[in-house]
Amino acid sequence: MESAAPAGGSALDRFFKFSRWNTSIQRDTLAGLTTFMVMAYIIFVNPNILGLGGAPEGLPFAAALTTTCLVAGVMTIIMGLFTNRAYAIAPGMGLNAVVAFSLVLGQGLTMENAMGIIFLEGVAITVLVITGFREAIFKAIPLELKKAIVVGIGFFILFIGLVDGGLINADGGTAVSLVEFGTVPMAPLAVTLFGLGVTIAMMALKWKPAILLGIVFSTIFAIILNYAMGKDVGFPTGTAVIPSDVIAAPDFSLVGAFDFGAFDKLGIAAAVLWIFSLMLSDFFDTMGTLVGVGGQAGYLDEKGDLPQVNRPLLVDSLAAVAGGACSSSSATTYIESGAGVGVGGRTGWVAVTVGVLFLLAMFFSPIAGVVPAQATAAALIVVGYYMMATLTKGEALADKEGEECAASINFSNIAFGLPAVLIMTIMPLTYSITNGIGFGFIAYVLIRVVQGKARQVNWLLWVAAIAFVVYFVWPYFSAKGWV
Repeated sequence: MESAAPAGGSALDRFFKFSRWNTSIQRDTLAGLTTFMVMAYIIFVNPNILGLGGAPEGLPFAAALTTTCLVAGVMTIIMGLFTNRAYAIAPGMGLNAVVAFSLVLGQGLTMENAMGIIFLEGVAITVLVITGFREAIFKAIPLELKKAIVVGIGFFILFIGLVDGGLINADGGTAVSLVEFGTVPMAPLAVTLFGLGVTIAMMALKWKPAILLGIVFSTIFAIILNYAMGKDVGFPTGTAVIPSDVIAAPDFSLVGAFDFGAFDKLGIAAAVLWIFSLMLSDFFDTMGTLVGVGGQAGYLDEKGDLPQVNRPLLVDSLAAVAGGACSSSSATTYIESGAGVGVGGRTGWVAVTVGVLFLLAMFFSPIAGVVPAQATAAALIVVGYYMMATLTKGEALADKEGEECAASINFSNIAFGLPAVLIMTIMPLTYSITNGIGFGFIAYVLIRVVQGKARQVNWLLWVAAIAFVVYFVWPYFSAKGWV
């Protein structure tokens, strides 16, 4: 890691320890801006999903946008102040779709009922943190599988960048095909290729703000193309344009709009199973993100553990509670936090910067919506590369002497190699960190049992593997009406 100018003996330096982390307030502010720009899509995507296309069962767009920014902003600031880590929080993609399409449209719940399920899921996972159970599972994972999680999330982020940029098509997150030139809008694709090219060039020149500048230059290029080609070239409405309005008044009407009516409508058993399913997804998504981004940032120790892991786990759990209480869906730690780490961000000041920008976005949402997904695609692709590079010598997981790469995985050992491959491939191909970790855990336990080494498996991994089996088969049982 290249040295940065220390921030001196200021109060901020003493609190965030810029010098200790070999960074500066300037670099971490830049990193926070980068992370925010990569995450800003959630400001509009989350209200669209929860709004159900304007259906009466959905949430009003303006109010959902306000609570999305409110929960993301407040909880990310708390994350930065309480943990001094560069992790950012926002309503989770995937979990919001479960709320909208499975709980509301599928199970016939109201949004208030569904948010009550989310609230209770957050309470349950918070209890697991307070009792130390969540940290114990974190430490029970073999080092090789933790390394696989880092690389798997790298593949996942890179895959998201390729899809968002239009370089590949993903049907439901599983079927992938190459884009055929001439059959897709070319202007958005041109922005992706332009951003990727200039970002790679700046990285090769060792420009520290290469990722952020790539987003800025790509956004400017997108706006120019959009206006030059008549604003009908494939960019989503409201992006790649000069906004007509600058300020939008926030709507706080959804704060506290939740109830526990799901138990009456679904029955106690079904409601508890929904809480369990959501909790398991939230539990391991966060674990994977903390390991993945933490490995890139140099937070992990020689065992692959995150010191004081209960701090970010507690904030993340309370974010789920806040998401239910404010009707923004469950909030969780974002893998896009790696974007800020990728430009050198290391301390909680990164998170504080992101949080403040989310709070400002409640009032300046027209400006936040200008950046198209194609302008941030290159950033995600590069961040994915950085995370996968932790398997090489000299990166965050290298040993103290630097002679051997502690981040390498022995793929010739089936007990670790096969679960690692499953983790690294299933994560991106199913668009789910939880699915990748689940298949890896189940495979690891199964292989150890067949090898006659069941006693070498930590009992907590047995619990996790069994929970994942239930997690994977429960949708089938539910569809059959057996639960």
